[in-house]
Amino acid sequence: MTLEATLAAVHFLAIMTLVVFLGSQAALCRTEWLNAAVVHRLVRLDLLYAVAALLVLASGLARAYWGMKGGAWYWSQPLLHAKLTVFVLIGLLSLRPTLRFRQWRRQLLQTGALPEAAEVQSTRRWVMWEAHLLMLLPVLGALLARGVGTR
Repeated sequence: MTLEATLAAVHFLAIMTLVVFLGSQAALCRTEWLNAAVVHRLVRLDLLYAVAALLVLASGLARAYWGMKGGAWYWSQPLLHAKLTVFVLIGLLSLRPTLRFRQWRRQLLQTGALPEAAEVQSTRRWVMWEAHLLMLLPVLGALLARGVGTR
């Protein structure tokens, strides 16, 4: 039981960490707040977001394999596959902001110019899509944990 509680706690902490860094990106990626320091901070936050995403994935897989229900049970559940699909979709959506943040930093270092307002707004929209899709994951997780739609 201690292992199960530890795995759950680590997974929840990783998820909360992910939410913090994604929320920070959403908050800072605004034309009215963008300056040189924010561009550098966005790149750093994006790296931390990626690390948090890997921790969420690793801790989730650890729960599936070493948790009470076991890997065989989890991998036979359609909700787990739905959850992983949403997670991968969020990861794919995050590629565009990642590339943009790095491009902005390169541009800033080379020319001192900040990105255009339209580009910042477009990138923020991508970050917001990630954030909104992220809300599906705990819903799917709660349904899975309570046996809704399970085999």
